[in-house]
Amino acid sequence: MTTGNGIAVRAEQVSRHYEMGSAVIRAVDDVTLQIRSGEFVALLGSSGSGKSTLLNLMAGLDRPTGGAIFANGRNLSELSSLELARYRSRTVGMVFQSFNLLPRMTLEENVDLPLRLAEVDRSERGARVQEALERVRLEKRLTHRPSELSGGEQQRAALARALVNRPTLLFADEPTGNLDSATGESIMLLLKEIQQKLGMTIVMVTHERPLAERFADRIAALADGKLLTDGVKS
Repeated sequence: MTTGNGIAVRAEQVSRHYEMGSAVIRAVDDVTLQIRSGEFVALLGSSGSGKSTLLNLMAGLDRPTGGAIFANGRNLSELSSLELARYRSRTVGMVFQSFNLLPRMTLEENVDLPLRLAEVDRSERGARVQEALERVRLEKRLTHRPSELSGGEQQRAALARALVNRPTLLFADEPTGNLDSATGESIMLLLKEIQQKLGMTIVMVTHERPLAERFADRIAALADGKLLTDGVKS
């Protein structure tokens, strides 16, 4: 990935349309957006605005029906399935509203899973898991299962899992959506700390303007699949 003031990921006239019978749903409609390396950008909008669809396109989880997504200077649509899987496992970290931890696995096993999927050598994995859990201050909870953790701890565990492959892009889809305001604020402070200490590029979907204004460097507001505003906070 580019560093410094380079462009980490950019969307060029990107559209994602879905056909529902005879109707066409324009989930993302001709959006152009650049995310600089090391920047924390909030995609802000109400439910159905297209922000999560755009995030999934940038993360390589979905392909656009028009336009192009570029990351690391490469058009994601031109990558093979193997190259795209490698991009998702090595370059991208994902955090979701619903945590998505596997209930029967311990915290250590949950965080180790992306390393196993990426075929990281076993001799490296323990230290990488420990590093990620220390980053989110959960290193003392290795043997706990998700049901034994609070909501905030589960989201921090999900964040550790997203960081364990040392991605350069972190995508967070409503990371505070299932948390009370105080716990949500602690997650946001942790995201900001990760951005500043690691130089991480973070793109976060949210419908909460106060959070976006307080923590993001820039807000891109969407409505009905279109980009309304894209600028630094007022």
